[in-house]
Amino acid sequence: MIEYLQKQNVDNKLIEKLEKYRKENGLFDDPRVIKPEFKYYGKEVLEESISALLAGKNILLTGAKATGKNVLAENLSYLFARPSWNVSFHVNTDFSSLIGADTFKDNQVTFRKGPIYEASTRGGFAVLDEINMAKNEAISVLHASLDHRRIIDLPGYEKIKLDPNTRFIATMNYGYVGTREVNEALASRFMIIHMPNITKENLDKLLADTFTKLKEEYRKAFIDMFISLQFKSENNEISTKSVDLRGLISAIETMQIGLNPYDAILMGIANKSFDEFEREIVIDTIKTKIPSQIKESIFND
Repeated sequence: MIEYLQKQNVDNKLIEKLEKYRKENGLFDDPRVIKPEFKYYGKEVLEESISALLAGKNILLTGAKATGKNVLAENLSYLFARPSWNVSFHVNTDFSSLIGADTFKDNQVTFRKGPIYEASTRGGFAVLDEINMAKNEAISVLHASLDHRRIIDLPGYEKIKLDPNTRFIATMNYGYVGTREVNEALASRFMIIHMPNITKENLDKLLADTFTKLKEEYRKAFIDMFISLQFKSENNEISTKSVDLRGLISAIETMQIGLNPYDAILMGIANKSFDEFEREIVIDTIKTKIPSQIKESIFND
């Protein structure tokens, strides 16, 4: 992973500081230190996020769909060699689902630890996914953990001080059903990084790294198609529904099984648009890049 940073020309001094942190604090044998399935590509964002985390700060990743927020969070946990816990927020998220609650086990009351409690006491990285889906009263229980106090105050228990290695990485999208504005008190507890749309160059690196046997001509065609859809979305010609990087990757994975590339792209990209007019625009864009029938294999043997 360090070589991956060097290939992206991440500042060498920053890499040296990260390597020092890993040597002093890395938990390489912990089962919760999980190697990410995909690498995040974006020099500036990597430098900003690594710098903030090395400084002991928490970060909030904002931006549109398909900008790689969750991928970046997974990469950061692995780069720092720290165990990670993922919390998916929703309207019913409450104190007990985050911190834990009393439960009855073996004929006695015991405390069932939640993911925030575990990450806080074990020096882990807590990924707070879609943090703007939760109600403010649920988020408020995190305030003392996220600011300079770095404590968890459990009613009926002693205050718990956070491990020095604990970090919080929150993600949020705007415009999804159920999302809301993040309040000022919460935003002030994070360093905020706006995630840009993936560039053509970085998408090429991602697909080349993920699908090593994919023929270059088809990789370029898929990239041109995705960037064209992204451009239409940026100009409000279509919504972001079909600008789905996960969908593109899933489509290529089904092509590896043997599905016709055009049909796979329809499943992974075009069919994400449920408005018929928009779907036709997406399909027309796909047709300009991907033939409906490809007789040869798109992968090298």
